[in-house]
Amino acid sequence: MTYRVGVFVMDTRENRLVQVIGHIGDRVQVRTPGGGLEWEVPADVLRLATSEERAAARAAKTSPMNCAECAELDAARRRAVAGGDEEQAGDALVAVRSHRRRAHAL
Repeated sequence: MTYRVGVFVMDTRENRLVQVIGHIGDRVQVRTPGGGLEWEVPADVLRLATSEERAAARAAKTSPMNCAECAELDAARRRAVAGGDEEQAGDALVAVRSHRRRAHAL
């Protein structure tokens, strides 16, 4: 089976949720949700993750409420907005959203 890039699948060898990031021949390139180490697995050891498995992984992620990097990035965004620099404020907003997507969302 061929899986779309970005889809979440289970590596049945380790019962581990992973995200598809590419394909090379009959092997699938995967990584942990939100980034991190990448590796290749045979396509036949993967299956689509259920909605319950995806939800459980989301619940296990670190909460942005206690994330020091979220707080630092948001403070930088607020300073840029207060300083009136629209370009810097836009860049800071992109940094905040990119971090939250990468670190806290599936």
